[in-house]
Amino acid sequence: MDLQFLSSTPTDDERAAVDAAVAGQAPSRDLLLPALHAVNDRVGWISQGALNHICRTLEVPPADAYGVASFYSLFSLVERPKRVVHACVDLACKVNGAERLTDALTDAFGPASGKTGDVTWLRSPCLGVCERAPAALVFQAGEPATEQLLAPVASEALVEVATLGPSTVDVPTLVPQQGDGGLRLLKRIGVVDPTSLDDYRATGGYSGLRNALLLGPVGVIREVSDSKLMGRGGAAFPTGRKWDATARQPVRPHYLVCNADESEPGTFKDRVLIEGDPFALVEAMTITAFATGCAKGYLYLRGEYPKALHLLENAIAKARERGFLGENIMGHQGFSFDIEIRRGAGAYICGEETAIFNSIEGFRGEPRSKPPFPVEQGLFGKPTVVNNVETLVNIPLILTEGCEAYARIGTAGSSGSKLFCLSGNVRRPGVYEVPFGATLGELLELAGGVPEGRELRAILLGGAAGGFVRPDELDLKLTMEDARAAGTTLGSGVVLVLDDTADLGGFLLRIAAFFRDESCGQCVPCRIGTVRQEEALHRVVGGKKLSTGGDDLLVLREVGQVMRDSSICGLGQTAWNAIESAIDRLGALEKPLERGKRA
Repeated sequence: MDLQFLSSTPTDDERAAVDAAVAGQAPSRDLLLPALHAVNDRVGWISQGALNHICRTLEVPPADAYGVASFYSLFSLVERPKRVVHACVDLACKVNGAERLTDALTDAFGPASGKTGDVTWLRSPCLGVCERAPAALVFQAGEPATEQLLAPVASEALVEVATLGPSTVDVPTLVPQQGDGGLRLLKRIGVVDPTSLDDYRATGGYSGLRNALLLGPVGVIREVSDSKLMGRGGAAFPTGRKWDATARQPVRPHYLVCNADESEPGTFKDRVLIEGDPFALVEAMTITAFATGCAKGYLYLRGEYPKALHLLENAIAKARERGFLGENIMGHQGFSFDIEIRRGAGAYICGEETAIFNSIEGFRGEPRSKPPFPVEQGLFGKPTVVNNVETLVNIPLILTEGCEAYARIGTAGSSGSKLFCLSGNVRRPGVYEVPFGATLGELLELAGGVPEGRELRAILLGGAAGGFVRPDELDLKLTMEDARAAGTTLGSGVVLVLDDTADLGGFLLRIAAFFRDESCGQCVPCRIGTVRQEEALHRVVGGKKLSTGGDDLLVLREVGQVMRDSSICGLGQTAWNAIESAIDRLGALEKPLERGKRA
């Protein structure tokens, strides 16, 4: 391949970072994302010289590499200080004081994205710690790079850490229901050492894999199908059917991808599962691989989850050492499987299953048109199983207790238990586990309801891509079928509570800004529609009118419908959902909403 490069050369640090990241591996485009991470971690930004060296090493066209590097928000192609502060301004943090943090950072270090000495700071989308809002992440490039999550954080403490640099202070992973005997998915979290394989096995770990090896691949798929397990990422597709379709494909190899890139504002359940019970995910992926004939698995993890990354690396290494990963797993001749972690770099769209494939393969994380579907042509063009973290950690339960016992929990249409992420104006935010069929009111009661002296105004279900429900709808049963019948969605399990002090206008504007920022730009309806949606919403919230005298609500509806009908992927198709439900269910925009004031 005749590649043309600019004259820039890498520094010694940049060269060393790239060479270490790809050492011992043949040049391949799928190493592009790890190589970009390596430079960004070591130096703090990606120079033209570093990009040149990456392209020469991996034999990737420079224009392609630039397109990939510029796609992700955690990377910078312009020089910046090694210390970067990411201050969350998304939904849960917005209603819990994010503006106080950004004001303090502005006073201390100047405007966002500016350079003040050794520090720059950025307004960040959701960091996935909504139960401890407001939150910030402080990153320090170096060898090694260090990161510190601060949540919840006061303005003074954030400025101090931003000034002095991150430390190794750890934020514990806890669940409000800890000690509840009815917990299943959350039973080990806060109770068992997440770094200990022995502790995991002492609490039943790897009994599911042992049973799977006895049943055989066909038997495992039958158990999962009969359990009626549905995907927990929002689409609710039957897991057994997906596995069976992949297993039947004659083309080899097959791949497994675990989607751990939860970026939906208000979602943090996968992070809690990984940080509190990482071996369960490793075991679940191994069972899935056995059933579907996958020899290689990729765990695509959010780039903003440093603690989860450390714990997963430890769990995979220990599982490999003890014969639970690698060749002839648990002595089962011919069954080999291993897991590679791929870090995301700040792109909500990479939660879409085909965008993950592009990201892993070293392309921009843009969705692909379907068909063909992943079970036929997925990662590297081969049959691929894609499941998210919560879906997968149900698998050892099913293989341990049996499909019939599992299916008895929940309802006929929604089996098992479900994790819900409660945040916002609620007394005890956190991840809660309840059987499908519990009501929204019962879930809210578990979390203590809204703070004393306040009134419930609305609840956002499913995150920015979800919809609102009213205070008089708390008898809604939390099942896939009941949510669908009520014209809403459970989505990824977000339950974001707003009380009567919430700035609903500003909240809706944040949703619109989120989708405008996160649109990958590949298709016109989403690329243009998300911008027009935000513009119209600004006019409505500010009480302004179109210069033509037109109706902005009509504009919002038309733009929203076009995005829903003609966008390539779920981002554009759902970008209008929450705003539409605020209009139709809450009557939120019947009169102008001024930012910072109640409607």
